[in-house]
Amino acid sequence: MQYYSTNGQTPEVSLQEAVVKGLAADKGLFMPKQIKRLPDSFFNNIQNLSFQEIAFEVAKAFFGEDVEEEALKQIVYDTLSFDVPLVHVNDNIYSLELFHGPTLAFKDVGGRFMSRLLGYFIRKQGQKQVNVLVATSGDTGSAVANGFLGVDGIHVYVLYPKGKVSKIQECQFTTLGQNITALEIDGVFDDCQALVKSAFMDADLNKHMNLTSANSINVARFLPQAFYYFYAYAQLKKLGKEKNAVICVPSGNFGNITAGLFGKRMGLPISRFIAANNRNDIFYQYLLTGEYNPRPSVQTIANAMDVGAPSNFARILDLYKNSHKDICAEISGCTYNDDQIRATIKHVFDTHKYLLDPHGAVGYQAVADNLKEGEVGVFLETAHPAKFKDTVEPIVGPIEIPAKLQAFMRGEKKSIELSKDFETFKQFLLNE
Repeated sequence: MQYYSTNGQTPEVSLQEAVVKGLAADKGLFMPKQIKRLPDSFFNNIQNLSFQEIAFEVAKAFFGEDVEEEALKQIVYDTLSFDVPLVHVNDNIYSLELFHGPTLAFKDVGGRFMSRLLGYFIRKQGQKQVNVLVATSGDTGSAVANGFLGVDGIHVYVLYPKGKVSKIQECQFTTLGQNITALEIDGVFDDCQALVKSAFMDADLNKHMNLTSANSINVARFLPQAFYYFYAYAQLKKLGKEKNAVICVPSGNFGNITAGLFGKRMGLPISRFIAANNRNDIFYQYLLTGEYNPRPSVQTIANAMDVGAPSNFARILDLYKNSHKDICAEISGCTYNDDQIRATIKHVFDTHKYLLDPHGAVGYQAVADNLKEGEVGVFLETAHPAKFKDTVEPIVGPIEIPAKLQAFMRGEKKSIELSKDFETFKQFLLNE
């Protein structure tokens, strides 16, 4: 499978090059040249397959030409060592719980898959050291750091905005040590993301060290997220609820919903998608006006969605050939402020005894507000509510902290503070 750049100014590359480089030389994002449609027989029998079996079939469509079948199967099965259950909340609304992995966030799927695929390619190339740069607004850092922890030949640098991730999230990537370095940037997520992108374009840095990204700009991070959309459909089918399914995605950098849109192109029978935003509603405004106007992000209690210039918007435009009309035909949008998010958490907990995290609350409310008669709504519950303890407890009272999170919280924080100035960041890396 060949991969091309969304900016169209560089030659096509192999999967291996797309994964190892992360970003195209023209600053575009890599896209697979083909999106293969899966056979009807797969969907007819999907309810009888396990999560791993479903994911392996999807993975073969993207990666099967470039990775030996047994190696790919091992990568998929190792990645998905946990379940992603579909849980009934009320009426025709279901939660797809993506927080049962090692760091209790949906990014465990993409983070674990990418670490294993990159390790496979490094061994194949005989490379000595690859340096992974990842910007995080919360959960990406912990998922990637834990996915790569202790992997030979890989060093991970996690860039995160100082004071703008939850304490528990911070513990998950600042206490690890080994081959993980946490960089506390004096800025917002978009500043962290800009530093990563600038590093890829810097000749001195690329001469000094092999760089790649583990953000959803990397095809090995975002494509595996398609796995759980297929699994959600399989679980709906088991319940006899698969007709007119609507999936709502709490959206920040838009890698997650893009993976779902790829799934639809592969034949997944989803009626439509809802992109739910917090106050950083750049995509919602685009849907209304047809104009894309990135702006500095603002801090909210749904911090993983605090993105003012979503990278994967370029992939959505490419997927729909820049047609605003076609995008609006398959994706609608919503936006909610902090007070509305708090009110949703309280209402759902009091009424339905279901505990939402702030991001899941945005997703639930968007489904509740937009579901039409005869439709079944699934929202992605992207992280365990305990990761946002300081936000959730004042709303619903004391909540239990899972043992996995407690273990992270006992570790000693190790981070390096840097300004958002690129030259400072560059010199730090050159001196490593």
